[in-house]
Amino acid sequence: MYGKVVSACLHGVEGKMVEVEVDISNGLPQSQIVGLPDSAIKESMERVRAAIKNSGFTFPLQRITINLAPADVRKEGSAFDLAIVIAILATSGQLKADLYKDTIIIGELSLDGSVRPVPGVLSMLSTARAYGIAKAVIPLMNAEEASWLHGFELRPLSHVSQLAASGNGEPAGPVDSDHFYATAPTVSLPVLPHAPQPDYADVSGQQHVKRALTISAAGMHNVLLIGPPGTGKTMLAKRLPTIMPPMSEQESLDVTKVYSASGKFADRRTLVRERPFRMPHHTISAAGLIGGGTVPKPGEVSLAHRGVLFLDELPEFSRLALEVLRQPMEDRVVTIGRARAVYTFPSHFLLVSSMNPCPCGYWGSETDHQSCVCSPLKVAAYRSKISGPLLDRIDLHVEVPRIEYKQLESAQQQTASAEMRSRVEQAHAIQKERYARFGFTFNSELGGRLLREHVRLDKASAALLEMAFERLGLSVRAHDRILKIARTIADLDQQSDVRKEHVAEALQYRTLDKKMNPQQPSY
Repeated sequence: MYGKVVSACLHGVEGKMVEVEVDISNGLPQSQIVGLPDSAIKESMERVRAAIKNSGFTFPLQRITINLAPADVRKEGSAFDLAIVIAILATSGQLKADLYKDTIIIGELSLDGSVRPVPGVLSMLSTARAYGIAKAVIPLMNAEEASWLHGFELRPLSHVSQLAASGNGEPAGPVDSDHFYATAPTVSLPVLPHAPQPDYADVSGQQHVKRALTISAAGMHNVLLIGPPGTGKTMLAKRLPTIMPPMSEQESLDVTKVYSASGKFADRRTLVRERPFRMPHHTISAAGLIGGGTVPKPGEVSLAHRGVLFLDELPEFSRLALEVLRQPMEDRVVTIGRARAVYTFPSHFLLVSSMNPCPCGYWGSETDHQSCVCSPLKVAAYRSKISGPLLDRIDLHVEVPRIEYKQLESAQQQTASAEMRSRVEQAHAIQKERYARFGFTFNSELGGRLLREHVRLDKASAALLEMAFERLGLSVRAHDRILKIARTIADLDQQSDVRKEHVAEALQYRTLDKKMNPQQPSY
């Protein structure tokens, strides 16, 4: 007897379709799984045998061979348990096989037959939909996550015994999540007061930094904040998501898929609607930042997809961890190779970083009470921790100076996030319309021919940029990034042409491109 059902596993953050084939033949009772299964799948037969017996079905006392196809792709995880059970029961005649035709089956089992949730359901169902599959048998605890994909007929299960709900294994109609949730006991949780949302109105002064961060959010330009301790660098960075427009439906699905695949989605009950803000500690390893492991999982750059990755105290990160950022910052994907497979994770993030001007933090900002104790050699060694190629990929270098007491103003007089966000949304709308036929959205993604086409300089602007290119010793990459920043500034001003004043302002945000003498700091 032969039977087959469809299941899926995770391959990075994407789902991969797998056919679960079962052959039951006469012979000594034994079970074997083939098709490059990992340890969790090899152990599944013990869970399957106990779950079938404890759910009122009969486990066939015959020779059972289970193949996971394609056989040359390694399979990981416990998501095949429920598919194996249904395949065995359908092949042995205990369930109607036709009910599970063109149906994806996902779920882990307990020994008593309970169906446990698995990570990555959203990714696996997205792949199934691309293959034309519109029905799914899934764990009850994954039902709400699965319901965000429209067009699926869902059959959530909490126990294997529900497969025989209406005779001969036929479920009592399409089972929806509301039916099962209605039978679950409800628990009243105390309503906690909401903490006030962060706002740029909380930040006193630093108007030019707020302007730079508005440009950063408007064009998705990477930014580096440089200044002495206590000037508000971290405070400014943490408020950046408050001025970024809400994510589209597709962006929310993409981000939710990453969190689901990484196992960080257990406590959520909705799609990820807020742009992610990730702030890893400087002791993080390269694998933690970029992703990796025996079975590669998403790193911080992927968890920050469509959001903000904030690296506080940038020179304190290891050189290796910083250098692995270069490829995902350019390509907006992370590619991790292993002996048997190559994994790709999305990493379209906005990098925000901060640093002190020197190890002690006060170089260039000395007062009567605080003076720098670092030698020029120490200052040079501190800055050399950030390589030139990485620095080239950061569009905006913004000085965050110390604020004098007389500069402190009341919160009512400060630029608020709502005002900044309004300008950012207008710039996003302009870019979305301009690049609609090119498959991208932001000025930071411009390059090559399109950059020259959409950023055309008049003679005065070109002369200014040429002079800066020669005097500052800019690289070609830095030159192109200045053009992108100028394009974003023009969009914020709602100007169709890039003018000289836009180029001049863009040049001001390239502080670390200047050939500075440590004896003569510029901030």
